[in-house]
Amino acid sequence: MRRAGPPMRCRVAATALSLALFGAGGVAPAAEAATPGPSSAPEYWFDDWHIHELWRAGVRGQGVTIAEIDTGVNAALPQLAGRILPGRDFGNGGNGQVDRDVNAFGHGTAMASIMVARPGVLGIEGMAPAAKVLPVAVPLRGTTDQSAPGRLPEAIRWAADHGARVISMSIGGTRTPDSPGGPCPADEQRAVFHALRVGAIVIAAVGNTGPTRNTVEEPGACLGVVSVGAVDETGSVARFSAREPYLTLVAPGVNIPSLGRVAGAAYAGDGTSQAAAIVSAAAALVWSRYPRLSGQQVVTRLLATVDDPHPRHSPAYGYGLLDAYRAVTAQAPASVGNPVYATAAPFLSQYARPSTGLGKRPAPAATRRSLPRPSRLPVASPASSSPEVPVGIGLAVLGLLALVAVVVLRGVSRRRLRSGVPRG
Repeated sequence: MRRAGPPMRCRVAATALSLALFGAGGVAPAAEAATPGPSSAPEYWFDDWHIHELWRAGVRGQGVTIAEIDTGVNAALPQLAGRILPGRDFGNGGNGQVDRDVNAFGHGTAMASIMVARPGVLGIEGMAPAAKVLPVAVPLRGTTDQSAPGRLPEAIRWAADHGARVISMSIGGTRTPDSPGGPCPADEQRAVFHALRVGAIVIAAVGNTGPTRNTVEEPGACLGVVSVGAVDETGSVARFSAREPYLTLVAPGVNIPSLGRVAGAAYAGDGTSQAAAIVSAAAALVWSRYPRLSGQQVVTRLLATVDDPHPRHSPAYGYGLLDAYRAVTAQAPASVGNPVYATAAPFLSQYARPSTGLGKRPAPAATRRSLPRPSRLPVASPASSSPEVPVGIGLAVLGLLALVAVVVLRGVSRRRLRSGVPRG
């Protein structure tokens, strides 16, 4: 995972809710399409969440722009053609349609492919293929402009002001007890609040420093951000996924196939980066089904439909395991709370004003998350089959709003963090 720096084989029972939500005709019964991706790294969440069924019902992410703040995206790849808008490169200049990653993996391109790619290399498909990606490149460790000052706050504001409904950040920077401003720099927090005020959803990876280090990382630790952790195909929290009291939810993040920045290349990788990209795609699906919802209402729907909810928040699972199918099809109660927005709401007016002196200091250069490099998938011939992983249901929990409020508000009051972060 990169600095701003991500499942489960949880079978979702088909329900009759689709009839009510998609119209009297419902969705015509049909055999599910084959699981996309190579046999060694299948996109199993397509089956778990009946993604092809949602597509047949017209839910494909249409009308939604996802700003991806990362290394940039190679827009010339055939599988991404027509899906990558002109964005902005805050390091080298340009429109963000060049991936600045020095590694062939191409972090930004990989995340974009998870969200919007059309079938091609090894059958890899994006979950919201009708959505558009607005590529916003920022200086990160491991990019061609890594020595340049970080410009994440500017990037967040720019994305929010240029049509992004979802701002996806598979990146993170470590914060320590000595970091000024607590877990989230003041200029970055203002930028997040600005994005919320104009109606965007802000999603970020929680980090890959679990299960023991669990370093606090921004932007995932900022108020108002949907912070995403990773689970494997059985629904178990990935060992590397950070355990944090501000974690919002978890999603698939182990053995995730994606395109590389070099044409024809594909990789299988682990990280909360991949999980954050999947949650961003899920948000686009929800918004394409309910275009009149506010950003807050979309996040509320995601949280109200998590799989197998429990009564207490977990530092490992957050409020639960994402269920994209239920997020689109279920009747979400209007009274369901939204702790992500509830903890940010009291500060939106105060902190969303244009930055003064606090915002003039250059942000630190981003740092790459410590995780093994993704493995290259063979493209010349089909990947070899791997044993089926037993199907299971991961624990998902709904926590108490007060718990999260107490933890995250420390960042706004600028109290120093404790050296140890609670873990689950």
